[in-house]
Amino acid sequence: MRSTLPASVAENPFRSFWWAGYECTDQLNAFGNRVDFLPLTGHLQFLQQDYVDIQTFNLHTVREGIRWSQVEKTAYQYDWRTVEAMLAEGHRQGIQQVWDLCHFGYPDDLTPLHPMFARRFAALGRAFVRFYRDRYPDEPLIVTPINEVSFMSWLGGDVRGTSPYCTRQGWEVKRGLMRGYIECVAAMREIAPSIRILTTEPLVHIVPPLPATDADRARAAEAHNNQFQSVDMLAGRLSPDLGGSPEFLDILGFNYYYNNQWDVNTHKWLGWADAVPDPRWVPLRKLLTDAYNRYNRPIALTETSHPGVDRPQWIRMIGQECAAVVQAGVPLWGVCLYPIIDRPDWDHLTPWHKAGLWDADLSTTPPGRILHEPYAQALLQAQADVAAAMPVAEQMLI
Repeated sequence: MRSTLPASVAENPFRSFWWAGYECTDQLNAFGNRVDFLPLTGHLQFLQQDYVDIQTFNLHTVREGIRWSQVEKTAYQYDWRTVEAMLAEGHRQGIQQVWDLCHFGYPDDLTPLHPMFARRFAALGRAFVRFYRDRYPDEPLIVTPINEVSFMSWLGGDVRGTSPYCTRQGWEVKRGLMRGYIECVAAMREIAPSIRILTTEPLVHIVPPLPATDADRARAAEAHNNQFQSVDMLAGRLSPDLGGSPEFLDILGFNYYYNNQWDVNTHKWLGWADAVPDPRWVPLRKLLTDAYNRYNRPIALTETSHPGVDRPQWIRMIGQECAAVVQAGVPLWGVCLYPIIDRPDWDHLTPWHKAGLWDADLSTTPPGRILHEPYAQALLQAQADVAAAMPVAEQMLI
């Protein structure tokens, strides 16, 4: 199956197939406390060395975040000094940075339900593009306006896990986030028509129980299909009053973890490495291919990792699944190891997850880096598996 993409989205802009993702959340957590992970993990302090380290694994593209709550402490007043320093180091080392404008955090005076949210977010996007283009007028710019709208609308709108701390308001929070998302894309493209938009939404598989009634199957199918609501809004397929358009669909990123498949009734995760596989488990290659077929846009695996001792086995599986997708002719343009540096939980800052290619050395402040050798060896094998599936002309990206 070889893809036929619209000419406007056919060119792969990524510098490497494998990317590094740095946890950049600046959200208010479940207790109302602001967390700021770029300095907490030491990435801001060790930026230069972090970029040196990832290149030993041929990672030349990274996901970074501007941290909206830190950039805009006063409405419409922007402090780009930290972002500018990060940009300068990325350019010095030849690292391509893909920028999240909102990675779970909003300024103190805003929530997605605020009547000025969309206007403020569009203004932020416009200001960021001007700031970037003033410094790098001819370079490609790839932006994720808001990370994981589906997840954040649930976390903040249904279970009070972050701002605006609501229950039963997930749909309204989702509409508020997507109104801002759409207005931001439109605003950025007015200034820079060539800007690339990378969505980053969870990729899940929700199944009926065993045995299942017709009602169970219908409920599971509805829940499963709801994962696409945010992208459907962006495309104008759903809630067209928000202003979405098929022209806003560009590169579709999907975030996939070990707990992304579950039973609709019990919410119990389906085991991904069970000795006797659950018959309802679906391989990642099918989920990615189905998502591609839904939108006919290039895709990327924009987040994936596994905590603890199963890291090597997980990344080997990811390599095999992505190789199969590539071999089938689906335009899979990248895989992001997220987080590349370990991180703690948002709500309880200990213990750390041990999910990165580098563990955190908590004996120092900020934390140092300890390469997890089994993960590193498994990553090299995964890279080889994908490279073997690539057309010869594209193997240079691996």
